[in-house]
Amino acid sequence: QVQLVESGGGLVQAGGSLRLSCAASGRTFRSYSMGWFRQCPGKEREFVASIRWSGDSTYYQDSVKGRFTISRDNAKNTVYLQMNSLEPEDTAVYYCAAGGTYYISRTTEVDSWGQGTQVTVSS
Repeated sequence: QVQLVESGGGLVQAGGSLRLSCAASGRTFRSYSMGWFRQCPGKEREFVASIRWSGDSTYYQDSVKGRFTISRDNAKNTVYLQMNSLEPEDTAVYYCAAGGTYYISRTTEVDSWGQGTQVTVSS
């Protein structure tokens, strides 16, 4: 398991951009697939994006394809989520996640969670 700490959330106007960062600690960061999930009040936590341990394959929820980009820097033990063309529907608490599967896309595949960072997009 790894410990995860997110940063970079905030308030932004529709059409703007934010970059989320997730710093990981632990001996086996490179062995984990990493991902981002988000959750709105009263709704289930949902998959946003993930990246394999090698960094050569990425996966996205359909609604964010072409707007969000996930990347990782194993040397820095950090994963990023670049969010462009933000929409009010993107408003949520965003959680960094780590798992040992091929790639993570479900909450049941997650071994470790970050504390979450709020992203609010205004009209």
